[in-house]
Amino acid sequence: MDLLNPANAFAAIAEYLRAGGPVVVAILVSTFLMWVLIVERLIYFATTERALAREKRETWAAREDHASWFAHAIRERLISEQRLANQQYLGVIKVLILVTPLLGLLGTVTGMIEVFQVITSTGASNARLMASGISKATIPTMTGLAVSLSGIFFINVLERRGTRTVAGLADSLDIHVAPDTAASGDTA
Repeated sequence: MDLLNPANAFAAIAEYLRAGGPVVVAILVSTFLMWVLIVERLIYFATTERALAREKRETWAAREDHASWFAHAIRERLISEQRLANQQYLGVIKVLILVTPLLGLLGTVTGMIEVFQVITSTGASNARLMASGISKATIPTMTGLAVSLSGIFFINVLERRGTRTVAGLADSLDIHVAPDTAASGDTA
């Protein structure tokens, strides 16, 4: 209950950042950026995506020609535009998901270097100084992995939603076969 008090929560976060070292700050910055992009995509899928797909369907329905090569090219363009809109920022989110565990590994290495420096300067007898380096080695790793796991879940949700919408749009944009093409296919 003490952490619900903003002053205590701020102190706990400051202690966490101090114990984890400067790499945790880099992980938290990348986490913030990743979550801003994930929330933006969630808002897009909740609001704009359906309207955009409806607009593409209306554009296709307003065309009289659904059989020519040009009509097929326009259909593919409409589907590609929807796919691109759905995949916006997903690449950046994936990169941030991949970077956070690597930053955690960097924190592990820097923390272990600090432990080795304590051992070489004071010997293995000063457990208190070694504990600081060990926390700087484990906290960034844990933070990077936790952030990455949460991002993996949401990137899968976002990609599945985008793929489903594009497939639904492609199915709804019906194609008519030109009569002369169908007749030549019957005689052959």
